[in-house]
Amino acid sequence: MAVLTEEQTMLRDMAREWADNEAPVTAFRKMRDAAPAAGYDAEMWRAQAEMGWAGILVPEAQGGAGMGYVSLGLVLEQLGRNLVATPLASTAAATSAILMGGSDAQKAAWLPRIAAGELVATLAIDEGPRFDPSRIATKVEGGKLSGVKAFVPEGDGAQLFVVAATDGLYLVSGDAGVTRAPRHLADARSHAQVTFDNAPAEALGGGVELIGQVADRAAAAASAEMLGMAESAFAQTNDYLKTRVQFGQVLASFQALQHRMAKMFTELELCRSAVEGALEAIDSGRANVAQEASLAKAVANETLHLVSREMIQLHGGIGMTDEHDAGFYLKRARVLEAQWGNAAWHRDRFARLNGY
Repeated sequence: MAVLTEEQTMLRDMAREWADNEAPVTAFRKMRDAAPAAGYDAEMWRAQAEMGWAGILVPEAQGGAGMGYVSLGLVLEQLGRNLVATPLASTAAATSAILMGGSDAQKAAWLPRIAAGELVATLAIDEGPRFDPSRIATKVEGGKLSGVKAFVPEGDGAQLFVVAATDGLYLVSGDAGVTRAPRHLADARSHAQVTFDNAPAEALGGGVELIGQVADRAAAAASAEMLGMAESAFAQTNDYLKTRVQFGQVLASFQALQHRMAKMFTELELCRSAVEGALEAIDSGRANVAQEASLAKAVANETLHLVSREMIQLHGGIGMTDEHDAGFYLKRARVLEAQWGNAAWHRDRFARLNGY
């Protein structure tokens, strides 16, 4: 496990307490049933911003906390445990792009507003059903951006887009030249196809390389959420096996089920190591961030896939019903597994980055 500072420990504990008290899974169920267009509860997002989470990555000079990616991961992990629907990860990805490629004027214009929770920002890269930043057709001519982005997280309500084009990342704000079409995925969150038609755009520095660097940070953040989900799904399944009686015995007494739980436990420990390694690599500015991010996302994908599937199977019939929470974990898992690259994509990339 990562060695946390006292401040980070307090942040993790605060996030855990808030999620348990203010945003249990029952709150997600209510949000799912209400189906707000934004895909999240606006009051909950306001509360998260008031606690400073929207500005975790934003430097203190721009009104944020400047705590880094390990701290962001700690919060996302705790929110993931309870399936909290929040634009935090999407906004953090966009924040990363501005921090790494923004001019002083762009940082001054956007970072204080992001830190205050005044706007939701998001990253728009995908143009097809699969993540592939090498295949981008969106173009910019004369400061006007045109292209279509698929499955943009928080795309229904974001006020600021960081858009990948053929020559790098661009900032697109407002609705001029922007058309949004909701895409209803299994996880009941906000995803949209966003069409940009001569939308006014400001270039970020860094060129094409910045696209991959920001995507790595988005993948690491998603991996932290997935780790939290997997841990919660494992704990709930473990508790169920300890109390459910079948054939005159508690299910946890069957050795075959013990082996399955032991397998998940070991995979969770490996997942935590990979996720924390990626977040620490980003904060440390290490040269192998790309490898660490791909390792984390590949491992998180496979771990959560396993645990969410086993959660359904080991709960039996009740796990298949909408009345039980198990299905929520599996549905969110399948969406996150595809977001920012599936396991196969990241395994292939990891191999190429290491000379294979």
